[in-house]
Amino acid sequence: MGQALAINTAWLTAAMTAAILLTWLKLLALDGDLTTAEPETLRYRILHTAARLAHGRRRLTVPRTWPWATHIQHAWQRITALPQAP
Repeated sequence: MGQALAINTAWLTAAMTAAILLTWLKLLALDGDLTTAEPETLRYRILHTAARLAHGRRRLTVPRTWPWATHIQHAWQRITALPQAP
C-alpha cells in the first residue's frame, strides 16, 4: 500500500505541475483564442512545436507556413519581455 501511495502522489504532483504551468503560459504568453484553449489544443498547436523544430535540425526557427507561427512568435516575444528575476 505504501508504494502505491507514493506512485499516486508522484503522478498527482506531476499532473498538478503541468496544469499550473499551462495556466501560467496562458496568462503570461498567449493571447486571443489560445487564452481559453483546452490543454489538448495547446499541446497540438504550441507545445509540440519544440519537438517538431528540434527533430533532425540544429536551427530553431518557426517556419512562416505553420498555421500558428504568429501565435508562437508572439508568445515567445511576451515571455522574453518579462522582467528577469534577480
